[in-house]
Amino acid sequence: MSDTGPALRRGRGRRQARDGSPGQNPHLERPYITRAIPTYDILGDEALDRIDATADRIMAEIGIEFRDDPDTVEMFRRAGGEVTQLDPARWTIKFAPGMIREILKTAPAQFTQHARNPANTVEIGGDNIVFAPSYGSPFVMDLDKGRRYGTLEDFQNFVKLGQASPWLHHSGGTVCEPTDIPVNKRHLDMVYAHMRYSDRPFLGSITAPERAADSVEMCRVLFGADVVDRNCVIMGNFNTTSPLVIDGVTSQGIREYARAGQGSIHLPFLLGGAVSPLTMAGSVAQCLAESMVSCAIAQLERPGAPVVLASFLSSMSLRSGSPTFGTAEPALGSLVYGQLARRLNLPLRCAGNFSTSKLPDAQAMQQSMMSMMSAVHCGANFLLHSAGFLDGLLSMSYEKFMLDLDLCGALHAYLDGVAVNEDTLGFDALAEQGPGEHLFSTQHTMRHYKTAYYDSALDDNQPWETWDEQGAVDMATRANTRWKAQLAAYEMPPIDVAVDEALKDFVARRKASLEDAWY
Repeated sequence: MSDTGPALRRGRGRRQARDGSPGQNPHLERPYITRAIPTYDILGDEALDRIDATADRIMAEIGIEFRDDPDTVEMFRRAGGEVTQLDPARWTIKFAPGMIREILKTAPAQFTQHARNPANTVEIGGDNIVFAPSYGSPFVMDLDKGRRYGTLEDFQNFVKLGQASPWLHHSGGTVCEPTDIPVNKRHLDMVYAHMRYSDRPFLGSITAPERAADSVEMCRVLFGADVVDRNCVIMGNFNTTSPLVIDGVTSQGIREYARAGQGSIHLPFLLGGAVSPLTMAGSVAQCLAESMVSCAIAQLERPGAPVVLASFLSSMSLRSGSPTFGTAEPALGSLVYGQLARRLNLPLRCAGNFSTSKLPDAQAMQQSMMSMMSAVHCGANFLLHSAGFLDGLLSMSYEKFMLDLDLCGALHAYLDGVAVNEDTLGFDALAEQGPGEHLFSTQHTMRHYKTAYYDSALDDNQPWETWDEQGAVDMATRANTRWKAQLAAYEMPPIDVAVDEALKDFVARRKASLEDAWY
């Protein structure tokens, strides 16, 4: 997608003029990216056929176990699934080869998720890419206070930091757990924070069906019931319980979103050797089977409901049994999964800026690059965990958030590819002054110097001596300074006062109707 011109700057009114400070790339800002480089296919059709066939065998010969949701079981029974009851609240369902693929034909290949600011509405699927922040960490950390449990203030801070950056397109969901709020009420504060402190699309709650219903109802307050009835304005991010289990909380939540015509992401979280085969081909086949069946729940509830096929492939340290993130093998798995998603013609979520590092250091960014580039090249459409992921997802880091944002900005330029035309070939730049003369003052350089290269907000490209004289500040420290400055400069996007009051009233009434629960 081309630059949107004089569009709204996220949370800052109209785009401000360049002031000479680093990190200003208005020519790259857009509500989402449309890739101009091809995806990278690493397997041929024969190998892909074998993975597809293994996924079909898993579904047909082993099956998927369902728990605590007889309604979903009955939907699959009516659709042709072979149901075996294990006990009053558990069933195994086996699916004949091709059955789930047939159900998924009603799922859209691309869909729109609307934002309350129409300038920030995103397209998910096709050649489009949407970056969203990390999700689900119970801890937060920064260089000043170290690692600690996340609070509602931290949650709001990350929503604000995301809103203030042009390099994210989506506000995300549980950017960190606000552990100072009761478990059964915190979803209300989180959804409200996304609605109030951002004007981008966002994710709702998935931890209980009634919380999913609350999320959709809050959208009816924000957007209007008629808008929600006709459009996707919220999504839920649902995990299967690997290996090969979908619990009732998950299946009921999926149906809650689908019933309202809203989107859902269907994500097996696979740790190789623990809940999936150690070998990547096996993990990919299992992931495909679980995600397809999960997506099918939404289609049985409401054909045409938006769904996102997803994967979270991770390796393991065989010395300790600890999960490892940002390693080579899952990156390869993402490339393969992208090919399989294109076969199904479904939007894809996978990978992100993954790392098991405990600090925003070289390990953190090396692992992040390995993982993030696999997502970019595999054709992923929705990239959760694009900013902040540290400590194997246990911690959301303020500094890593800023480092990742800078990388996301660079990826806007990378995904634009290389334009080849008479102007970009630059013949006139060489011809203007001829051999042996520098090009600093040529007309070609003057036309392009502001937009030719991505300008990082955090890189230090000065000579060593200058850097040393200025305090020898490392990148993590620069990121620490930047997140504080961004937060201090944050401006809340406007919202209709009556709508805001109605949202606060809804939250207050729902909280008053519930006894606090801390587990």
